[in-house]
Amino acid sequence: MKIALIGYGKMGKMIEQIARDRGHEIVSIIDIDNQRDFDSPAFASADVAIEFTAPQVAYGNYLKAWAKGVKVVSGSTGWLKDHGDEVRKACTEEGKTLFWASNFSIGVAIFSAVNRYLAKIMNQFPQYDVEMEETHHVHKLDHPSGTAITLAEEIVENIDRKEAWKEDTTDKKYLRVDHIRRGEVPGIHTIRYDSDADLITITHDAHSRKGFALGAVLAAEYTKDHQGLLTISDMFKF
Repeated sequence: MKIALIGYGKMGKMIEQIARDRGHEIVSIIDIDNQRDFDSPAFASADVAIEFTAPQVAYGNYLKAWAKGVKVVSGSTGWLKDHGDEVRKACTEEGKTLFWASNFSIGVAIFSAVNRYLAKIMNQFPQYDVEMEETHHVHKLDHPSGTAITLAEEIVENIDRKEAWKEDTTDKKYLRVDHIRRGEVPGIHTIRYDSDADLITITHDAHSRKGFALGAVLAAEYTKDHQGLLTISDMFKF
């Protein structure tokens, strides 16, 4: 498979290595200093572009890739609020393809499935209050993390006593989501169900970015033969 990389930071370099190890060809690498390469024949030859950049440029990168007929796999977060409707329309009505996930880790996909199942159970036990905490490296500017938002939305969807999620709240009708930024932490997500009697906790603690990078390459392999707006739940049937 021919892969283009959009964004060549730590994640991009790790994705490149894993993709090559799995026998794929990297035909184009686009970073901030060579944006003209979006118009190159090499980029247009890609089956899929894997995009990990910043919230303010991600949507524009999708448009540039789609204009060249290239499908996109993206792990960029923070753009959904402003451009979610446009992306959904492009993928459902205009023939474009985007595989988007707030987190590509296989472990997080499993954790998310456990989260949904546990929330359905805990909906029956109102004596348990639920809250979430996410911890990431100091370079991560957005908060809460995209993964935390996805997990929080899953909880709210399955627990009737929570109307929505919020940061820095003491109102029990909201799921409280806290964030911590320290060191070089790849990502820790913890969900707690607390009652007077006991505490139930589930945690996903990433040891490195390798799991995210492998998941992104697996998503690219899946996207090559599929179209539309794709998610982790399409690739993993939990």
